[in-house]
Amino acid sequence: QVQLVESGGGLVQPGGSLRLSCEASGSISRIGSMGWYRQAPGKQRELVASITGGGVTNYVDSVKGRFTISRDNAWKMVYLQMNSLKPEDTAVYYCNARIISRTTTDYWGQGTQVTVSS
Repeated sequence: QVQLVESGGGLVQPGGSLRLSCEASGSISRIGSMGWYRQAPGKQRELVASITGGGVTNYVDSVKGRFTISRDNAWKMVYLQMNSLKPEDTAVYYCNARIISRTTTDYWGQGTQVTVSS
């Protein structure tokens, strides 16, 4: 079991920045990758960014060059630095941890609201 707690969301003006944090606890040594997803009203949840144990990162095209995912070496903390925010970035952002053994198990945080508005 992995528990995830997000923080750092809020209201920001277009062009502003926010840093989301995700604190993991439990069986963190088994985590293979972590990521940030988001879900806007009326839309499906989408992967925003992910990072593997080897530090390989992946981003959805709409955030490339603006968002950066990072983590500490022990999988205790994962961050999402979001710069040049746009109104279309408004969504609930969820932290995800994935454990792959014989099956794939995903763990989710409770989500944190990010609102980009003037």
